[in-house]
Amino acid sequence: MEVVAAAATVDARGTVTGWSEGARRLTGYPAEEVVGRAAQELLADHAPPPGPGTVVLRHRDGHPLTLHVSAYPLMGRDGEPQGYAVTTVPDPAESAVVAQAFKQAPVALSVYDTQLRYLHANDRAATLLEIDGAALVGRRFVDTLSEDDESGHRFHRYLRQVAETGRPVHYENHTRLASQRRDHAWTIDMWPVQGRSGEVTAVAIAAVDESEQYWARRRLMLLNEAAAAIGTTLDVPRTAEELLEVVVPRFADFASVELLGWVLGEEERSTERDGLVMRRIAHRSVTEGTPEAAVALGENETYRPHSPAAVALRESRAVLCRAGEADFDRWLAERDERGIGDPGARAGAHSLLAVPLRARDTSLGVAVFVRIGDPDPYAADDTVLAEELASRAAICIDNARRFARERSTALALQHSLLPRGLPGPVALEVAHRYVPSGSTAGFGGDWFDVIQLSGSRVALVVGDVIGHGIRSSATMGRLRTAVRTLADVDLAPDELLTHLDDLVSHLASEGAGEEVAEFGATCLYAVYDPVSRRLDLASAGHPAPAVLWPDGSARLVTMSAGPPLGVGGLPFESMELELPEGALIALYTNGLIRGRWRDMDRGAAALCHALQAPKDSLDALCDTVLKAVLPEEPGDDVALLLARTRALGADRVATWDVPRDPAYVATARQHAVERLLEWGLEEIAFVTELVVSELVTNAIRYGGPPIQLRLIRDRSLICEVSDGSSTSPHLRRAHAFDEGGRGLLLVAQLTERWGSRQTDEGKTIWAEQPLSG
Repeated sequence: MEVVAAAATVDARGTVTGWSEGARRLTGYPAEEVVGRAAQELLADHAPPPGPGTVVLRHRDGHPLTLHVSAYPLMGRDGEPQGYAVTTVPDPAESAVVAQAFKQAPVALSVYDTQLRYLHANDRAATLLEIDGAALVGRRFVDTLSEDDESGHRFHRYLRQVAETGRPVHYENHTRLASQRRDHAWTIDMWPVQGRSGEVTAVAIAAVDESEQYWARRRLMLLNEAAAAIGTTLDVPRTAEELLEVVVPRFADFASVELLGWVLGEEERSTERDGLVMRRIAHRSVTEGTPEAAVALGENETYRPHSPAAVALRESRAVLCRAGEADFDRWLAERDERGIGDPGARAGAHSLLAVPLRARDTSLGVAVFVRIGDPDPYAADDTVLAEELASRAAICIDNARRFARERSTALALQHSLLPRGLPGPVALEVAHRYVPSGSTAGFGGDWFDVIQLSGSRVALVVGDVIGHGIRSSATMGRLRTAVRTLADVDLAPDELLTHLDDLVSHLASEGAGEEVAEFGATCLYAVYDPVSRRLDLASAGHPAPAVLWPDGSARLVTMSAGPPLGVGGLPFESMELELPEGALIALYTNGLIRGRWRDMDRGAAALCHALQAPKDSLDALCDTVLKAVLPEEPGDDVALLLARTRALGADRVATWDVPRDPAYVATARQHAVERLLEWGLEEIAFVTELVVSELVTNAIRYGGPPIQLRLIRDRSLICEVSDGSSTSPHLRRAHAFDEGGRGLLLVAQLTERWGSRQTDEGKTIWAEQPLSG
């Protein structure tokens, strides 16, 4: 309730005869509405007086108004009262309560006159100013300021603004009390105190200390920033650096992170006697060059058992120590004794926090925070904040450690399953590259292979198990083994993919191939024959290869890609391509031509363009292709296999048609020996005669026309006999009294390897032997 001076006069009959301006302000009634009316009409209905000397009026807007009043008689000439003067008076008890409330308010309250002199300040204001409140009265505010007190002078400008304009001001201020070392946050309200006519008679101030809320918000902001900034990569050192970027300089002037050796894949070298050995992987300072560091990055730090870091790690708690305490002073002295870094930069260190990095109940290392230039020493609430920050960083470091371990395991598995050294077949010159994925998903299941087949033919394989991780790598190894096994049977490309598809479906149905069923796999299988210069190929959902022709043009092979392995449905289709000698075949996985911001068509065009770059070797061309085509941040593994074709001409191949006449066996042996003499291979002529004799005899006796004998001089001598029958021979052990059945056994013992393969016309039986006896 507003306390104002109000007065009214009432005649002997109870009629209002006078009404002051204060009465108008108090009740809302102007004088013209009250004078002449009975005073009784101004009383609130059915509102008995709460006590002697009080009345309850009805305000003009209808609400009751309790007033403490005094009535003074107005005496006439005859000495009799002609009326009464009624005035409002303050309640003494209420005034005392108000005064005490002002004095004891928990917020700083003060009042200034228009000349900005102190009129009154409560106890809280006097305490904050560290001056007796009574001594402030009458002093100008500006006289209490020093010249370098920027915050105080801004406060004075706002005071003057309110006094001159009559408009209130609300703002926040951060300042430090003379007796304290930490900034305080203030919410300040200034408002004008107006007189009866509305003029500004004083300026009132209310300052609320919100330091606890301010620092709580600062801590929460720092934690929120840490949640977003720490763990953006799965790299252990980078994660540690992100922690330090958050805390320096807002929480520490110098900070470091040391990890135990096992976290980095090293052997532990810690002993209770010698101390705790950890490797420093990150440090940061408010000063350029980090002169405070007594240990270089990547070097080991030995913490004695009494040191704060060792205690923090041993007891799994944050350790706070300050200058003057034995542990802190000993820790600082040990660093100065090393002669590393700048002791002067460490001279002002006054408090330290050592916080263990723990994740999943496992200690990984220690984070150390030091304050040097910041005058505020670490306190209990800083310990809680440091533990929260360290906990967040430890989880991210452990995630990065686990990822690195799984990545190295998958990479080791991947490399162990990929071919270590490809054979150098005469039919092809090959070069290859494998680029593991750099994404957080891990390695995929990309693979390639070059398989030497019979008849100097070569199989080129490239495949991709969609997905990432160890399971994909393991699946890739199983598929690569299956392809090699099927290739050894000399199947056509479409038949091989059909068997491989059946194998994948069979494994998936048994639950052993869940990874294939879940992720899928693609494969391209091609067979090059250097004699006919034909390339037969088929695809199971894999991108078509690119061919660089001798004239310098490059384009993708137009072919029909079947469904991925394990899907079933449409059959696989083989296509045949005749290649000139010197043509270049490029097989790859889709990680090479597909990127986040690029579709596969554009990637394939870039591949064809890169293949046309003139290079001295296929290895150099592999590097050029990867540099030109590979996305900057490949999200998948990349396998690239380049093969340049060679041809075996007539000078290295001899072919004879064989009539179905046993008498021709001797002629076939003679032809073979004569050709070996021309090739300078007379050392192996005897063994070759026996092999030719046996294979031709079997074809004439058990096969069907047409029969053909072919000798191929490659890195070994290959003897092939083809016939029109699809019945394959079988090696068996002849009994002691059998007159035959020992021919194939003899061939197997005299040659390095032998076998048979199905052809469109029938079959071919072949045997290989070294070029020298």
